[in-house]
Amino acid sequence: MTAADLPNDVWLPLPPDGIDGLPEGPNYLFWDGDEDFPADPARCVYYVVPYMKPVEVVLRPLPHLSAVQVVQTLSAGVDNVLPGIDALPPGVRLCNARGVHEASTAELTLTLILASLRGVPDFVRAQDRGEWLAGFRPALADRTVLIVGYGAIGSAIEDRLVPFEVARVARVARSQRTTARGPVHPLTELPALLPEADVVVLATPLTETTRHLVNADFLARMKDGALLVNIARGQVVDGKALLTELESGRLTAALDVTDPEPLPPGHPLWTAPGVLISPHVGGPTSAFRPRAERLLKEQLRRFVNQEPLRNVILTTGATSES
Repeated sequence: MTAADLPNDVWLPLPPDGIDGLPEGPNYLFWDGDEDFPADPARCVYYVVPYMKPVEVVLRPLPHLSAVQVVQTLSAGVDNVLPGIDALPPGVRLCNARGVHEASTAELTLTLILASLRGVPDFVRAQDRGEWLAGFRPALADRTVLIVGYGAIGSAIEDRLVPFEVARVARVARSQRTTARGPVHPLTELPALLPEADVVVLATPLTETTRHLVNADFLARMKDGALLVNIARGQVVDGKALLTELESGRLTAALDVTDPEPLPPGHPLWTAPGVLISPHVGGPTSAFRPRAERLLKEQLRRFVNQEPLRNVILTTGATSES
C-alpha cells in the first residue's frame, strides 16, 4: 500500500475552500450533516462534528469511521457525541471547542441576568400595550453570584461580572482549587453556598454527575427571590422541580437551554411566571466563525505535524485526559 492509498480525509462542517491557511496534506471534505456522506467514512481520519445539529445526525457516521483518529466538536460540550463513543476504534481523541464560545456565552449570560433583574421582558410587553411601566427593580450591583461550573466559560462570565460591582462571586467546580480571583469550591459545598446567592449561574458540562444536579433539594436551598440562569444544558435541571418553584413565585429563571429542546409549543415553561427563555443562542453569534476557524487550523496543524492536540477530553480505550 502506498501513501496515496492511506486514509487521509478530513471532514469539515465549514466549506474548506472558505478557510484560509488550512495545513497541506489532508484531503478536506465538506459535510454538515447532509443525508449523503461526502466520501467513504472509512477513509476519514479527522471528523469535525456538524455544529448545532441533532444528536442522531452527529452520531450517524461514527460506526463507519474505522480509520478515524480525532473527533472534534465545535461546541464546548461533548455530550452529543458521547452516546456513540463506543462505536469508535480505540485510541481516538475526542476534543472540544474550548476557546471558541467563552466570549459569546458570557455575553449572553450577562444579558439574561440583567434583563431578568431589571424586568426587560415586562418592559417589552408593556411597550406592545403602550404602557409606561415605571417602578423599582433589582440591580446586579451588590448582589452575590454563584457560578456552578467554573471552567473557561465560568471564568469568562466572572470577567464580565467584575465591572458590575457585585458583592461577591462564589465558584463551584468538580474539583477544589484556587484561582487568582479566589477559591473554587467542590460540588460537595453547594448546599452551604446556595442560600447565600442572589443569582445562580449554571455553566457546568452535562455528565452523569450533573444530570438533574438542580433538583428539588437544590432549588429549595436557594434564597427567596433568587434568579437561576442556565446556559449549560437543559438536562442539568429537573424541569418539574423548577416549574414548581416558578409557579409558586419563589424563584425566577433565565434559560438559554431547556429539556426538551427545542421547547415545544404549549410547554408550561413558556407561560411560567418569572421565566425568560432564549433559544440556545449562547454560541451562534458573529464571533463563532472566526474562532472556530482558528481552532480548526491550529488543531489540524498539530495533527499533521503529529504534535499534541488541544482540548482533548478523552481517548477511547483509555482514561480521561482532563
